Amino acid sequence: MNRLDIEKIKHLHNVDSAIEYLFKQIEPSKRLQDALFFATHAHETQFRKSGEPYIIHPILVSSIVASITNDESMAIAALLHDVVEDTVITIQEIEKLFGHDVSNLVEGLTKIDIIRDAELLPSSSDEKLIVSALSFRKMLVASIHDVRVLVVKLCDRLHNMLTLDALAPYKQHRIAEETLVVYVPIAHRLGISFLKNLLEDLSFSYLFKEEKHFIDNYLHTHYRELETRLDEFKQSVSKLLIQNAYCEEDFEILSRVKHKYSIYLKMQRKGISIDEVLDLLAIRILAKNPIDCYKILGIIHLHFKPLASRFKDYIAIAKENGYQTIHTSVFFNSIIFEVQIRTYDMHKTAEFGVAAHWKYKNGGNEISLDWLHNLQYQNESVEDFYEMIKNDLYSEEISVFSPKGDAFALPRGSVVLDFAYTIHSKVGDCAVSALLNKDRVSLLSELKNGDIVRILTEKESVTRCSWIDAVKTSRAKSAMKALCNSKFKQIDTLTSVSIIATIMDLNHSRVEEWFNEHNCTDTRVKIPNDLSQLKETIAKYVEELSKNQRFNNFLTRRKFKFREYINQGVKVISNKSVNGLIFDYCCHPKMSDPIVGILHGSKVHIHHKMCQNALQLIKENVPMVFVKWEDKKVYHYHIIVSLQSEKGALANFLTYLAKLDIDIISIVLGKEGVEHVHYCEIDFHSIEANIYQLQGKIERKVKVINLVRTDDAYKRD
Repeated sequence: MNRLDIEKIKHLHNVDSAIEYLFKQIEPSKRLQDALFFATHAHETQFRKSGEPYIIHPILVSSIVASITNDESMAIAALLHDVVEDTVITIQEIEKLFGHDVSNLVEGLTKIDIIRDAELLPSSSDEKLIVSALSFRKMLVASIHDVRVLVVKLCDRLHNMLTLDALAPYKQHRIAEETLVVYVPIAHRLGISFLKNLLEDLSFSYLFKEEKHFIDNYLHTHYRELETRLDEFKQSVSKLLIQNAYCEEDFEILSRVKHKYSIYLKMQRKGISIDEVLDLLAIRILAKNPIDCYKILGIIHLHFKPLASRFKDYIAIAKENGYQTIHTSVFFNSIIFEVQIRTYDMHKTAEFGVAAHWKYKNGGNEISLDWLHNLQYQNESVEDFYEMIKNDLYSEEISVFSPKGDAFALPRGSVVLDFAYTIHSKVGDCAVSALLNKDRVSLLSELKNGDIVRILTEKESVTRCSWIDAVKTSRAKSAMKALCNSKFKQIDTLTSVSIIATIMDLNHSRVEEWFNEHNCTDTRVKIPNDLSQLKETIAKYVEELSKNQRFNNFLTRRKFKFREYINQGVKVISNKSVNGLIFDYCCHPKMSDPIVGILHGSKVHIHHKMCQNALQLIKENVPMVFVKWEDKKVYHYHIIVSLQSEKGALANFLTYLAKLDIDIISIVLGKEGVEHVHYCEIDFHSIEANIYQLQGKIERKVKVINLVRTDDAYKRD
């Protein structure tokens, strides 16, 4: 579909002309005509905001669908996509009249609309992107069984965007933002570039009006100059190919100016002016077969100076969505042009993606839809979900290789551990190190385009909860979170038994047996983290024991009155005598880390919940108590101070900070100052919210060069 077609669709305002346009795109079979009559009758009393008959919308959506695929069921589903939601027609009626395939598509489309209406917040909300992410997730779940639903929905959204002028400005903004955040990434991942580009530019015109006006002005002012440059380069390349034994019918050269939203993004990301956008002008050479693509590349590089850093071969290493093209950039008359080389079949796939063919289920020229399955993070919060998917959907890709030469596409900035999880979740879980281009490296080493990676594993899974923010891909983040949650659940399950057994002076096996008898699997994992759940469980256990006379003496001898001890920011709840708190040297947890409390005599030893030493002790059924951090707001700070270069200066300063109840995270010392002064940088936690008061206290001891809140670098109150 070209711009002229889009403009024509935008200006079709009566039913007859819409029907005429539809039947130019697809053969008017009896089944399609029946669907058209059915939809027209169902919507006959309905009108759009513009005042035109509503039926024009589904007819034109069907036209857009038909222009990119000859799938009749999709065209019919597009005609009927609003009848279930907007009329009294049921899915059962549609299935009876048009078959199961059509009814399935219509049902998927109806689900998307229902979910969108229920979940999407108005544009005045501060949570627009997050709520759109929720809509996006549920839309994927509703459509996962048949990707064609997504294609029809994208065409529906395109026509809505083309007719957005009829709505109020605040609705225009809401729909445009939703389109950019939710629908554009889907079009990108399905490989339907013409839909993606149109939706981006249409959204751009409503969301960034000043920026669009600036780019429009530039392109209009320089139109003749840009077109002249493109024509000269096209003619030069065409002449060159003919001189090298290619006939005119062997190739086709298309030209384009980069689309507007893409220009805007490039300017934003690179911090450059529109004149500095390197791929502003581009030609696309279509050839008959892949061998010709490489021959043409050789001819181009031999006659025009290439920019080596901008060469990408997506024919040998196709993108995940099936995209195949050679990209290069060359100089011509002191101007940089992007050159794309692909076959006619590759061009069809690049423009229409999965809609170019429907062999995505069984064999043939398949397009991977693994990303759809990978995005079903049903256990994540909306915020976590959006944080995860935005990396997958918006990042530029790099290609890395296994030792056998298998290519894997990853977002730019991915580390070795991302690659391990891309191979398989088990490989990621058990990875311990890697060989990167035959050199041994850490799992957190960043990958570059063309790297060859071999993952080294062990038999047991390795839990790396503190690494979750270091990986880039949603698959790695999700798998690591799942492994951490599983580990926490295992530890909490063991800890709950120890805490109950310690409080009641019972054998661990008896408590374990009681839990099993009462099917307390879900309850017991809450006990180490929820004081009310602990007290409720003790009360239930005591009540049950009191019914048995055998335990009367046992109950009267024991007191289950809890006491609260607070020391070093930790709250200990126990019926035992506690007179001290020790942060064990093996893990020394920082404030807000998950912790467990092990009772040695009257001392409570605090361990990080993931501490291996603590886990070994827990498995040995040592006495345990309920512990949690005191309910205080903790603030994160970064400070730079000057210390005199004298013996003991740092030790004295750190001792002073400890007296201020400051929890140190990291220290950098030794940056040279002047005249025997060293600068010391410290990251720390404090319960002091007032930065000025905190600075005043610290300045009693040393000179403060700079102090900022790192959880809010702009807040100084």
